[in-house]
Amino acid sequence: MSLTKMMPDKELIRKVTEILFKELGYTDAIRFLSLPKEQKMESIERHREWQSTLDKDQFYNDIFAPDTKP
Repeated sequence: MSLTKMMPDKELIRKVTEILFKELGYTDAIRFLSLPKEQKMESIERHREWQSTLDKDQFYNDIFAPDTKP
């Protein structure tokens, strides 16, 4: 088993950027770096989506069912 030493973030960014520009060229490297990131769904949207799949009566029965554990 070999130990791996991690390089500092600044050095990693410098090396990756050099490789990216060397391999892709300036235009495609900039284009790649400019690609939009996948946006996470807002919590309210996620909550509304979850709510739309619920059966209200079943949900209430599950939540407010009497505890039958001894």
